[in-house]
Amino acid sequence: MIGRLLHIGARAIGLLGLAAYERLRRTPPDRSCLPRRARISLERLGPTFVKLGQTLSLRRDLLSERWLDELGRLQDNVEPFPGAEAQQAVEEAFGQSTEQLFATFEAKPLAAASIAQVHRARLHNGREVIVKIRRPAIRTRIDRDMRALVATTRLLLIIAPRLERLQPLRLVDEIWANLRKETDFRQEARNIRRFNEAFRDWPSLSIPNVVDDLQTETVLVQEMSGGAGIADPSVDGPRLAEVLVDAYLHQFFVIGLFHGDPHPGNLFVMPDGRLCFHDFGLTGYLDNRTRRALAFFLQAFVNGDPLWLLDSAIDLGLLHEVDDRPPFISGIDEIFADYASLPLKDWSLAEAVLRVAHLGPDDKVMLPQNLVVLMRTLFLIESALRTLDPDLKILDTLLARGRDVMKRLLSDETGNGGRARLKAEAALAAHDLPGVLAAFLRRLQSDGFHPAIIVRHEGLETIEAHLDRTGNRLALALVTLGLYIAASLLMLHSAGPRVLGNVPLLALLGYLLALGLSFRLVGAVGRSGRL
Repeated sequence: MIGRLLHIGARAIGLLGLAAYERLRRTPPDRSCLPRRARISLERLGPTFVKLGQTLSLRRDLLSERWLDELGRLQDNVEPFPGAEAQQAVEEAFGQSTEQLFATFEAKPLAAASIAQVHRARLHNGREVIVKIRRPAIRTRIDRDMRALVATTRLLLIIAPRLERLQPLRLVDEIWANLRKETDFRQEARNIRRFNEAFRDWPSLSIPNVVDDLQTETVLVQEMSGGAGIADPSVDGPRLAEVLVDAYLHQFFVIGLFHGDPHPGNLFVMPDGRLCFHDFGLTGYLDNRTRRALAFFLQAFVNGDPLWLLDSAIDLGLLHEVDDRPPFISGIDEIFADYASLPLKDWSLAEAVLRVAHLGPDDKVMLPQNLVVLMRTLFLIESALRTLDPDLKILDTLLARGRDVMKRLLSDETGNGGRARLKAEAALAAHDLPGVLAAFLRRLQSDGFHPAIIVRHEGLETIEAHLDRTGNRLALALVTLGLYIAASLLMLHSAGPRVLGNVPLLALLGYLLALGLSFRLVGAVGRSGRL
């Protein structure tokens, strides 16, 4: 663990040093070596960090296009594990031999990635299937690497406190949780079954189902399917574009669960002309409030209503509640002006969502995971639609085909944007009003009527902030003192492994951490101008 921690820490400090050097040299962003060096470091740190980089490539809310392009090049270039180990994993998962489970099982994998690999097989009833098998001990390796990454991140925050605005520990915890979900194939099986149920009566769509009783945490057996890519000139692009729009409107606004990775490798056309979705490892979820906010955002965008768009962006979670609204309204007006100069077929809902999110201050740009997946999905959907039908007017199509799906929340028959908003908001208020009144009456019945007296204290914020700073400095000083004492004891007793000849490693780490805290404490006192 210590060796792995030092390896990760060395890579992280090297990247931090390069960032500081480029900042001092004022290197232009388009000439920075940092994104490429970061990608190379992630590749050399192994599969866990490749997955980490791939997850970061979703974060359009945090990273520039240059970083997204570089991280998007990360591939799962890993050696497959032996077929004998794959067979053993299948037998351990189901408690039966592969001969009992399958008529044939190909030991050579069809594809291999950092989390799992896929084998082709055939059931005894003749049904062709694929068998997705998790890599042995991959969960243990992920947990070990992520614990080391958390420790490294905390050390980096001591060295460079300004990184705190990016909330790196929250981001690491979120990625860790998602990696654990991705390694549990039972969740993917549940997603596949839910999508199959939702689209069971859709003759234009195909979703390969999970084989009954053949899914566990480590192994997933699914129907085999294949066909032409969506860029194949033989496919009926305009018809399939309408199918894709209908499918995602249903996912977004009816079932609230959507396929989060509709890139060309996960979409293909069956020989009978049906559009097929593949790989449900990444999905997104939209609760009822988020669905409504997304519908309102779309209508506000089409109608060019900046006030409505701002309110919808806040409800959606793209922006925090704001007191000073004029700067945001001006920013949205600028977005509308940019789109007004473009042909309607070039309008992009995905780009508009991202630009509105970037109107917020830097310290509040961190978006929840469901919106991150939603933004990425919107970009991929628009890319797929333009591949299928380059002349498609995407927003017009969304509005025209979405009226029934979104239950009158969207309509292409609106004239004035203000009237459109009034109709939609009034319908929503009328729908919610009985429940609100019932809850209010219940509260009156339970508690009785009590007039509210509001007491407001003025001028206490400065004193409170001063007390907070004083307490924080005292706590930091005590922790620093404790680290110096602990490191000195470790040095005195020569405890633990040694580096640099005869220096105890744990003592050295303790001194470095204490020194970093000392610099931070001195800097805080210096900035305040008083002891």
